[in-house]
Amino acid sequence: MAKKVLVVDDEKLIVKGIRFSLEQDGMEVDCAYDGQEALDLAMANVYDMILLDVMLPKLDGFEVCQAIREFSNVPIVMLTAKGDDMDKILGLEYGADDYITKPFNILEVKARIKAIMRRTAAGMTAPSANTTSDDTANDSIITDGDITLDIKNRRLTILGVEYNLTSKEFELLHLLVVNPRKVFSREDLLHTIWGVDYPGDERTVDVHVRRLREKIEVNPKEPKYVHTKWGVGYFY
Repeated sequence: MAKKVLVVDDEKLIVKGIRFSLEQDGMEVDCAYDGQEALDLAMANVYDMILLDVMLPKLDGFEVCQAIREFSNVPIVMLTAKGDDMDKILGLEYGADDYITKPFNILEVKARIKAIMRRTAAGMTAPSANTTSDDTANDSIITDGDITLDIKNRRLTILGVEYNLTSKEFELLHLLVVNPRKVFSREDLLHTIWGVDYPGDERTVDVHVRRLREKIEVNPKEPKYVHTKWGVGYFY
């Protein structure tokens, strides 16, 4: 089945170029030129990926991203102004999975889209010290104490309550849960979850950990699940 992508940008030439390139790769592409149109399409359809510009009429990209996160975990890649670090950080804060800076190379965009789609489809299969990779890949449900992860459907429940995580938040928690007590540096997490070619820095990891804690921890300042080893990294 063809992958379905929503491309959102008020610059029609950019949308046209991305659409043509993705359709050449066999993807199905919907387009929106303002934030409200994008949100309406996201609510009415199921997408494998959303490319979302920050600067949009009616609703900006941050507002659209935040609204989509209320009902969907679809991977969202923000298109941000070159060198504008605040846009990148804010995009992650509002629930984006990744960002691409303008101007961009369409080949880079397609490579990033395909990499995220592969990770989303496969889920994380990182083995723990006590679990073979085959065992981990075949386990669709992982339960550890209060936490239950449904890998196939990418769902998290804690004490029977379901929590809505983004793709990256789920992958981050999954990696930590299947490697209990193993401390991952920020660099390790960035390379494992976002890929070695990801252009962002380690602040990306910190933002996602903070958002994850805000969702699942009773007291994010005294976490029960995602812990910090100061000066080293994070562990479960």
